[in-house]
Amino acid sequence: MDMINGESSCELLQAQAQVYNCTFNFINSMALKCAVQLGIPDLINKHGQPMTLSQLVTALNILPKKAGSLHRLMRILAHSGFFDRQKTSKNEQEEEYTLTPASKLLLKDKPLKAAPFVHLILDPIIRDTFHFMSTWFQNDDPTVFETANGKPIWDCIAQQPKLKNLFYDAMSADSQLIASVVMKDCKHVFMGLKSLVDVGGGTGAMAKVIASAFPHIKCTVFDLPHVVDNLQGIDQNLEFIGGDMFEAIPSADAVLLKWIIHDWGDEESVKILKKCKEAIPSRGKVIIIDMAIDSEKEEKETILETQLCCDMLMMGMLNTAKERSVEQWKKLFLEAGFTHFKINPVLGLRSLIEVYP
Repeated sequence: MDMINGESSCELLQAQAQVYNCTFNFINSMALKCAVQLGIPDLINKHGQPMTLSQLVTALNILPKKAGSLHRLMRILAHSGFFDRQKTSKNEQEEEYTLTPASKLLLKDKPLKAAPFVHLILDPIIRDTFHFMSTWFQNDDPTVFETANGKPIWDCIAQQPKLKNLFYDAMSADSQLIASVVMKDCKHVFMGLKSLVDVGGGTGAMAKVIASAFPHIKCTVFDLPHVVDNLQGIDQNLEFIGGDMFEAIPSADAVLLKWIIHDWGDEESVKILKKCKEAIPSRGKVIIIDMAIDSEKEEKETILETQLCCDMLMMGMLNTAKERSVEQWKKLFLEAGFTHFKINPVLGLRSLIEVYP
């Protein structure tokens, strides 16, 4: 068999397709953002039944000459699993679209949603940061974000109201979704607790769900003073306290860390975990909701790829931040003085981790 560059024709073309596929991935992201900005999922949902392309064109006030382009947008989104499509019963030449579980998370007026995360990650200040990755590898800046924007991301969040709103909307929406799953499938984790501190809990989206589901648990949201200032609990078993987790954490039966440890390097993470250990009794525990990458298991390839992309996001945004493997988590827990732990991969991309003194 004749070889080209040491490869067969088939291998060469497969390699080219792989390069093209990775290069074109951003188009999937922008197609998704376009659908959210146009409000296509909301239109189909409001319609109450499958919606044809011509109906979408009319509802979106799209010029007839761009109807074919909308069809192409819907085709790639359907291929990505955001819409189901089928031929209409009246006209075999026309397609109609319905929502899928993924596009239902893009609806604006539903309590469980993921659109705020789309808006945050695909905002130019985040998206365009990664054009500077190769430059960052060859300079002394702490993060790619600082190479691109001249200052740390937390400074930008504090100084730019738009970015601040995008960030807290995304984190709140994520907490509400994860909390709903935890309360449905993992309620046993909170059984027997009388008090819980949600460290870095922001505006309290997660703690509010826990406090509502367990009225006997005294829930405390603990975050930086400027985050929790003027926030008040809506129930007697929910309060907000300002402070610094590196100095001291309020005492409780359990400490909750949702998507907190991945923001920090190993040295800082061990310090946080030691403060958590000081805050709980000998029979208490730390509850962590975070990614635990286990490439040895036969996970769905899409989950592993998304976890690795999240790790790259952390590398780009925050100095020393990372998504960790199971072995890396074990090392942290042992260094912080904990004796045993359980990692339960029941939250999709993330795991529910229980750590004991």
